[in-house]
Amino acid sequence: MFVVAIYGWREETPEIVQALAGALGIMAFEARQRLIGGGPSVVASFADLQQARELAVKVCGCGIKSLIVDAIAVRQRGSALIVRRFRFESSALQIEGHNGQQERLPYAEMSLFITGTSVTSFSESKTVVEKKFSMGKTLLAGGIPMTKKVERQEEVTSEESEQVLYLYANDRPTAIFSLNSINYDGFGAEMKLSRKLNFAHLVSQLRLHAPGTPFHDRLLVRNSQIRLLGCAQGREASLDLAAEIVAQCLLA
Repeated sequence: MFVVAIYGWREETPEIVQALAGALGIMAFEARQRLIGGGPSVVASFADLQQARELAVKVCGCGIKSLIVDAIAVRQRGSALIVRRFRFESSALQIEGHNGQQERLPYAEMSLFITGTSVTSFSESKTVVEKKFSMGKTLLAGGIPMTKKVERQEEVTSEESEQVLYLYANDRPTAIFSLNSINYDGFGAEMKLSRKLNFAHLVSQLRLHAPGTPFHDRLLVRNSQIRLLGCAQGREASLDLAAEIVAQCLLA
């Protein structure tokens, strides 16, 4: 799936709203909703890359910047390095991925930090036992109200969330730090008492070592992700897609 996102406008003028509505073939009210918040904002998704390119050209003709992202490739994380361990050195961050891959990221080459909240939904089947009125037992008991146990299967949906940090450094693979998937022993004596505290310390140390690197944290709020992704919102790995879109906009 290829998503088309827009970004780079300064204000929602009537002219831009009308132009975007015409390009997308939607009502002006709908177009205005896509422009709220200053972007970026996904406006369409296609299975065919050529269709995505044609729409991107139309949008650019309205004076609005656009980009195309391969959502499936992003969600597969094929080019990313999922960090397992890290170590702060004097001039660089040494990281190791879950696949054993190692990278040395100089602080001077770090170009962007993005933090967000990843939400994963999962379902499980549970057996629920209820007591229900039993006419048969009541008649046998001479009219005394009786109940019987009834079992039924119920599908229960739950959600788990965790913070994630995306580190971009020039042409190197995107480094992804997930709160619950990192070994924090690289902190040594500075290790905190909980994963949450360690993750916060990791973010603060990165910002301390690379003070000039832009930091984006709007994706920590779930509603910001929903507003950005729109029709591309999915149940799994939506944060990866949102972060990639934001990164391409900010690093363009």
